[in-house]
Amino acid sequence: MSTIAVKAARLGSGLLLPYAEAGYPEGAPVVFLHGLGDSWWTFEPLLRQLPAAVHGYAPTQRGHGDAERPADGYLPEDFARDLVAFLDAVDVGRAVLVGASSGGVVARMVAGSHPDRVAGLVLAGAPAALADKPGAAALRRRVDGLKDPVPRAFAEELLDELAARPLGRGLVATLTAESLKVPARVWRETLRGLMETDLPATLRGILVPTLVLWGDADTLLPRTDQQRILDAIPGSELIVYEGAGHLLYVEEPERVVQDVVAFASRVLPAGASGGAPGRAGRPPSPGGPGAPPV
Repeated sequence: MSTIAVKAARLGSGLLLPYAEAGYPEGAPVVFLHGLGDSWWTFEPLLRQLPAAVHGYAPTQRGHGDAERPADGYLPEDFARDLVAFLDAVDVGRAVLVGASSGGVVARMVAGSHPDRVAGLVLAGAPAALADKPGAAALRRRVDGLKDPVPRAFAEELLDELAARPLGRGLVATLTAESLKVPARVWRETLRGLMETDLPATLRGILVPTLVLWGDADTLLPRTDQQRILDAIPGSELIVYEGAGHLLYVEEPERVVQDVVAFASRVLPAGASGGAPGRAGRPPSPGGPGAPPV
């Protein structure tokens, strides 16, 4: 079992984001990025199982969990700028990015705009598009009607809808509590940005090694949606999790860790570039920390 340390990163923009860190300090950097309504706690079961070959980071995105909540800045490109700034703040030059659900949109935007910072990309239950999904449209209608405090029933029902397998009571309680920290305005603005952004366009120009993880019991994203990702990213690979739902990274954390670690060992082997992988010779970000073009 890996020990988890909870820290905070001050981005170049001034924004403060909490993050969890686990694994071996000299291991290959792997950054886990959560989706809408979640926080770093989504990856707590994964982080505890990281082997010595990996150094894991899991930041909480703006507006979520215990992160700061600016008045605006909840479009996908805003979260992508934060991710590059986070890599700067924790002194990681190149990393494997693991984007879960809508976190996969943010991760792939950075992979496309900053390939020098991304050794590999893992998309776990990430949508190719959302505007064409009936389930996403229904969620937006529910979110548009949210008021603070966000009802516990909303968070519990959403978790139940997205998971194909029963989750442990403790995990459900934690994930629900984290969802309830997200103000109604952040739910609305973040989902609006995801629905109104041309998500298929964010798949273009990605040339880094890419692994797609998808549960075949996902009620939000059909297999055809994932095929759009495979068709758009040259050389990308698909692993199907039979019986898993949209939250496959919560339902099968042990298997996700195995797949991510195997992938990371291929694209960012230990000792690469001399010393800690992804750290030596970190390239400067265009435009300075916290303000990269995406």
